[in-house]
Parts: sequence; structure tokens; C-alpha cells
Amino acid sequence: MPTLVEIVSYDPDWISQFSMAEAALKGLLGDRVIAVDHVGSTAVPGLAAKPVIDIDITLSSSSDIPSATEDLVKEGFENRGNRYDDGVWAFLLKTTSPQFRVYLCPPANRTHQHRLIFRDYLRQHQNVARRYAALKTQLAERFAYDGDRYTSGKRQFVLETVRRAMEEGQIQHWC
Repeated sequence: MPTLVEIVSYDPDWISQFSMAEAALKGLLGDRVIAVDHVGSTAVPGLAAKPVIDIDITLSSSSDIPSATEDLVKEGFENRGNRYDDGVWAFLLKTTSPQFRVYLCPPANRTHQHRLIFRDYLRQHQNVARRYAALKTQLAERFAYDGDRYTSGKRQFVLETVRRAMEEGQIQHWC
């Protein structure tokens, strides 16, 4: 059954909810973890978002992904696979509100680096964040029960923003 694409106002509790999840995930995955990053719209103060906290976990090696996958599944995360053939594996924890979407990333992963660049650029450029919020609202209305089309509708905006951030040299995370 399709799930409603719902955009809600920014919730300042998302930061503390990420922090609690970060601690739990580090405890679960242990020394395989290099970094845990809050990515996606819930990581940008003031930005309306789907009530899903996106978390990128950079592992010390690609070879850690199978055992980390097992540990996440045992904790109730649904394995959503490697949908874009980019080395990033997605998982969803639906039993909480907000939901948590976790991505296992190998070191120096380009998708992960672009997520950090995009997040940081939106944090530094409120006018771009407002345009992104408007786009997301339009797409959510247009594709209310089609998450894939909602996501693909944002793709060009995200790519252009990452390109602009790299051109301007205003980024901290390089690919």
C-alpha cells in the first residue's frame, strides 16, 4: 500500500532525536563506525520536511556492510537495499515517530559526500532552503502517494545545488 508523502513544519526536536539515534547506532555497530551524520531536510534548521530522520553511517570498510546489515535488521530496521547502485544501503525503522532512515556508506562514498554538501549549503543559504521547501511542498501535493516520483522530482534541484556549492568553494566536504 502506498504511503502518503507528507511535509510538516520543522520540529526542533529532530536534533535531539537524531542525537539519541546516533548514540544507539554507535552502540549497536561499535568500532565499524567512522561517522554518523544527520542528513536530509530534518538536519536543516527551519526547513519543512517529511517526518523521517535521515542518518548516514560511514563504516570503516565496505566489508562491514553485511554484518552491520544483520545488526540493523535484528533491531527492527527494514532492509531497503542498494537502490541506486552507489554502494549505499538503505534501512527504515517504521515503528517510531518520527521514522528513521539509516544509510550504510562505505568510506569516501560520493553519494554521502554530496548529501553533506547539500545539507551544509542549505544551512548556509536560507533563500535556497526556502526554494527547496517550496519545491518539496509542490511535489508532495502532486505525487501524494508516489514517493519515488516525489524523490525524482527533487533530483535536479539537488544536483544543481551541489554543483553550485562546489563551484563557489563554500563547502567543507570534498568528494
